[in-house]
Amino acid sequence: MKVSQSLIHIITLALVISFAKAYDPSPLQDFCVAVGDLNNGVFVNGKFCKDPKQVKADDFFYSGLNQAGNTTNKVRSNVTTVNVDQIPGLNTMGVSLVRIDYAPYGQNPPHTHPRATEILVLVEGTLYVGFVSSNQDNNRLFAKVLNPGDVFVFPIGMIHFQVNIGKTPAVAFAGLGSQNAGVITIADTVFGSMPPINPEILAQAFQLDVNVVKDLEAKFKN
Repeated sequence: MKVSQSLIHIITLALVISFAKAYDPSPLQDFCVAVGDLNNGVFVNGKFCKDPKQVKADDFFYSGLNQAGNTTNKVRSNVTTVNVDQIPGLNTMGVSLVRIDYAPYGQNPPHTHPRATEILVLVEGTLYVGFVSSNQDNNRLFAKVLNPGDVFVFPIGMIHFQVNIGKTPAVAFAGLGSQNAGVITIADTVFGSMPPINPEILAQAFQLDVNVVKDLEAKFKN
């Protein structure tokens, strides 16, 4: 079968485009330690890289996750984050870590991580945890009660939460698939935006009285 010249050109163009779009998903160097000096570094993945010859062990080190966080706040929990801002050596590595402390009946309220899947292990206490799937999956709730040693995964971008259902403090550690996963706490974002979202818009969206929305915005204002 004879192939037309125009078809050959189309196939060739498609192959060139596919190769042009190819990329290496992994770092192309041993490490790229983040540095704040804009005059003496190379910009890579959101940070400037330190001269490799100046890298030291402390660039990959953090101390303090043995210490409990302060849970004296409105949600009665505390997240201690260890990401690229705490460990410069995490730059381009695609991982980070958090410690989460929960007072009795405290919670890590519904939130999402726009750039990371999270895997959580409970080391003390009892937690009720879960995430909600997307609209396309009919917003299904996947939830479990965790005891020490149990592990649960929260897929990237899904709204999820943890609640201490015990009478004693709880402690969990979680790994995240990003050097800087980001966090969007739903209530703070919706009712505490600056400037505020028009209360009538939120009243219709949440099927609430507009005065209730105004009260919520007042509570989350600060």
